[in-house]
Amino acid sequence: MLSLFQRLAAGLSCILLSLGASAQVPQAAAAQAPLRLIVPFTPGTGIDLIARTLGPRLGERLGRPVVVDNRAGASGNIGTEAVVRAAPNGATLLVSVNTLVINRSLYPGLPFDPVKDLVPVSLTSWGQLLLVARPQSGYSDAAALVAAAKKQPGTLNYASPGVGTPHHLAMELFKATNAIFITHIPYRGSAQAVSDLLGGQVDTMFLPIHVALSHVRSGRLLALGVGSDKRHPLLPQVPTLAEARAGNVNVAMWYGVFAPPGSAPDFVAQLNRELQGILALPEVRSAFETQGMDPAGSSPEEFRRLVEQDAGRWERLIKAQGITAD
Repeated sequence: MLSLFQRLAAGLSCILLSLGASAQVPQAAAAQAPLRLIVPFTPGTGIDLIARTLGPRLGERLGRPVVVDNRAGASGNIGTEAVVRAAPNGATLLVSVNTLVINRSLYPGLPFDPVKDLVPVSLTSWGQLLLVARPQSGYSDAAALVAAAKKQPGTLNYASPGVGTPHHLAMELFKATNAIFITHIPYRGSAQAVSDLLGGQVDTMFLPIHVALSHVRSGRLLALGVGSDKRHPLLPQVPTLAEARAGNVNVAMWYGVFAPPGSAPDFVAQLNRELQGILALPEVRSAFETQGMDPAGSSPEEFRRLVEQDAGRWERLIKAQGITAD
């Protein structure tokens, strides 16, 4: 017959075993719950394409469903904050672009730091921006645009999809590099900006290659130069801005994946390994390249250094040019 002490010990053991089992349930449930890839912009954007290309393959490798969640608004800040505030339980990731670091300087009142408050997982790709104008403008190349702006300061204008977008900051860097003034006409998105450029209401703008490509190939837009350190294989005849004698202006956009603050290093390392494998797949490379994006992976630490360096570069430009989000 069991003594009182033995009965108490047995009961305590059962309680501890029960508690241990119950503690494992949420972990197992979290591992099977859908992984949300939050995209802080609307469907159909380059970032959205990346998320929807990577998502199914990441789900296969992790053995869990992956869903893309578009949280557009406030120049990407709404979706970004959702990930900053998310629990670091492996259920939420952010797929973003270098607008992320631009926003830190444009919106100093943000209740979070988009650079310090996220865990870099991996770079996924690079996107190039083209400086474009209508053929009727008379600008044969980027140097001709610079010459016209210097000859008639303040008379030319340029469009962007909004304040703080890579398109906007690219032109501001172009202006600062060439010591010229071109008036900014911000729009709410790319569609109307491109429409007005094609219609002659605005003179020029920077556009991602995947947006400009069909218009350049049809002859409706003229590519004056690519904002990169090398030509792009989709438009090999288009010179870089440096080659076009319009300054060494590299405004390539990076895209990548981030995790919430406090995410476990082992989980981040696992995600990074899986993403490197996915980015090496021929069908993924093809999907990116046909949209004008160049697949590119990295370690978490390499991506962190890139993010921090880019944040400093755009912060210096924003302060020097007096750019605000208003």
